[in-house]
Amino acid sequence: MESQRSFLFIALLVVTYLLFSEWQKSNAPEPVVIEQSAEVQTNTIQNANGEYIPESSSNNTIVQESTSPVKQLVSINTDVLALKIDTRGGDIVEAKLLKFDTEQGNGIPFTLMQNGPKKYVAQSGLIGDQGIDRVIAGRPIYKTSAKQYDLANNESLAVDLDFVTEDGLAVTKRFTFNKSSYSINVEYIIKNNTATMASVQMYGQLKQSTLVESSSALMPTYRGTAYSTTEERYEKYKFDDIAEKKLNISTMGGWIAMSEHYFVSSWIPHANDSNQIYTSYINQDAVIGYKAPVITIQPNSEETTSAILYVGPKDQDVLETIAPNLDLTIDYGFLWMISKALFWLLIQIQSIVSNWGLAIIVITLIVKGGMYPLTKAQYTSMAKMRALAPKMAQLKERFGDDRQKMSQATMEMYRKEKVNPAGGCLPLLVQMPIFLALYWVFLESVELRHAPFMLWIQDLSAQDPYYILPILMGVSMFVMQKMQPMTVQDPMQQKIMQYMPVAFTVFFFWFPSGLVLYWFISNLISIAQMKIIFSGIEKKKAQQA
Repeated sequence: MESQRSFLFIALLVVTYLLFSEWQKSNAPEPVVIEQSAEVQTNTIQNANGEYIPESSSNNTIVQESTSPVKQLVSINTDVLALKIDTRGGDIVEAKLLKFDTEQGNGIPFTLMQNGPKKYVAQSGLIGDQGIDRVIAGRPIYKTSAKQYDLANNESLAVDLDFVTEDGLAVTKRFTFNKSSYSINVEYIIKNNTATMASVQMYGQLKQSTLVESSSALMPTYRGTAYSTTEERYEKYKFDDIAEKKLNISTMGGWIAMSEHYFVSSWIPHANDSNQIYTSYINQDAVIGYKAPVITIQPNSEETTSAILYVGPKDQDVLETIAPNLDLTIDYGFLWMISKALFWLLIQIQSIVSNWGLAIIVITLIVKGGMYPLTKAQYTSMAKMRALAPKMAQLKERFGDDRQKMSQATMEMYRKEKVNPAGGCLPLLVQMPIFLALYWVFLESVELRHAPFMLWIQDLSAQDPYYILPILMGVSMFVMQKMQPMTVQDPMQQKIMQYMPVAFTVFFFWFPSGLVLYWFISNLISIAQMKIIFSGIEKKKAQQA
């Protein structure tokens, strides 16, 4: 059995399916907009301004504002973030990441959140009996002392938005920013200047239009929502899932997130609180949020409630410190433990060589070198099978179409020659998880975004602009194919094998150059290993003769 060719044959089928899926997607008619289900319409509440307000047991009495200010956008600039906050509701309606360009070298900060056609905003508010974010009254319009705030050379920056009800309930919504941090502390300071007890409940939610570009089948990165509970460490909840079914989960601590390739936003409530995670789907906007426990404020007293909002890159080390399992939004798939270990190794190598392309080459050398014993066992088995090829041809000529006798004679030959036809399979099965784990590391690591290598490769996360690496990869694959024993007898299968390097070359045109570089270097190492192993086998045969 030729294990590597079997694997490549399966891979070719997968490639063909993916290419066909992409063709269908690009040539398919525009999707028909489906009205949301009656169940979703019945169980969601939308105020006059179009914002979703989580359901509560409040009586929905109208809360009059003490004054009638006009809403405005407040600009906040730190060394890593440029935000705009709408004074109506105090929502973050724009977030730009100053350390990440939209396109490499263009100097335009990457926009993660915006309040345009492709809406993506972070909202929070107070609901409950005395909550100021009411369905009938609409969102409160806060007052602020300035229209622009800058962190400048300070270590931290606090921005206060103030609102006072006619009854005397004073609310300060405070955003606290820290230098070089993408974490924002959002705190509500509630002063009850009334004669009666007040009851409020904080919520935080992320809203995004589902009319956004999703990943392709060729680059299967995830864009959608995710959450973590005491029962589920990390669970993805796609936009389609939100449209079909509302989520309603109670958990201690936990978090909710909107995830996309390289970047994530997340609300992280207090770990010791019993929180409720929910979803909603309104007007093609997907919403995921949480509700904190109800707090009561005695007359003439003050209480606070708060949560952390993260808006930034998927930095594994940073996310680990913010909340348990938040680093799992770096979607390494079911091999995440292996991927995390390989990512750590990649980081250590890059700290020495100071070039991500060189780091990829070095880690490929280390991984292929570490698996050399398995590779040797695999190619040794292949060489033995190649040596039996003439005898296999004789058996086929002798027994013709009698499959039963052909099978019996073949197994008898394997027994006499002490050859295991599946000898190359086990090494390949052991190697594949490591190769797949590395694939996801190169695909998901934000550190590789816009990372230059050398010469014409100036962005390892983008495809090769001149397709040189994919062509070199295809040539190396062709050389590997010529060096490997051809045990397949069927002419049609032989033709498929011959054209496989061409198919893979075309397929890799759309791959990030970092992944193609890894595959190309891996092929070169395999060629060298095959030459060493096969030469050793030939020398051993010559000595025995």
